[in-house]
Amino acid sequence: MIYSMTAYARKEVKGDWGSAVWEIRSVNQRYLETYFRLPEQFRGLEPVLRERFRKRLARGKVECHLRFEANPSAKGELSINETLAKQVIGAANQIMGLTGEQNRINPFQVMQWPGVMETPEQDMDTINKALLDGFEGALSDFIEARGREGENMKALIAQRLDAITEEVVKVRARMPEIIEWQRERLLGKFEEAKIELDASRVEQELILLAQKSDVAEELDRLDSHVKETNSIMKKGGAVGRRLDFMMQEFNRESNTLASKSISTDITASGVELKVLIEQMREQIQNIE
Repeated sequence: MIYSMTAYARKEVKGDWGSAVWEIRSVNQRYLETYFRLPEQFRGLEPVLRERFRKRLARGKVECHLRFEANPSAKGELSINETLAKQVIGAANQIMGLTGEQNRINPFQVMQWPGVMETPEQDMDTINKALLDGFEGALSDFIEARGREGENMKALIAQRLDAITEEVVKVRARMPEIIEWQRERLLGKFEEAKIELDASRVEQELILLAQKSDVAEELDRLDSHVKETNSIMKKGGAVGRRLDFMMQEFNRESNTLASKSISTDITASGVELKVLIEQMREQIQNIE
């Protein structure tokens, strides 16, 4: 299977601790680049997430976002840190004694002092495990989405490869007729110019002209490139770079074919080949 570099996945995770949502999206990129947006308390998960991406992806610009909402009831009942509260009240009384002011201490202000009111700490190990399990599910869905899109691209590329083969067959079938037409055209020009050449000289001119317009080698190479490209896609995996290289080879042969064109039919086939190759190249830019 081949994989697209463009995909999206979303996974929701719920537990007694609250709920969380993972979102993973990616676009094409020459190498693998990962970006994370995580709540501050889960920043420690980033190295683990990055490594999991690295093990299962080869290319693409990947963005990973975690939204977390804690369950307030999971924190348990409020409790008072009496020792700290007494220290805060004592400090307040001491300050009032120094300033000469005697005011009633507001209990709500004491409660707002950091650490006076306490809630039981949530089990972060349990939450982290649940989040990582959810991430693994999101990552699997994400890779499946890349695979589905990759298979669609593979089908489109295969159609273009078949069309290239049809153009090669068409040109190869037309070549004997074109060469004969070229021969008659050359002889006609000699007659119009009233140039008398011996048979051996005419044969040499015809051979030279035929060599210049011979596209058999280019057609054979195009056939070979079609087979190799199909083989690469059948093998699957991270094949984007190899497919991109094959498009360069296709372009080279189509350019040579067009430069040797001696008829409108060959020119039209050369143009069609370029269109098909460009359509494949656009798809391959998004393949991992």
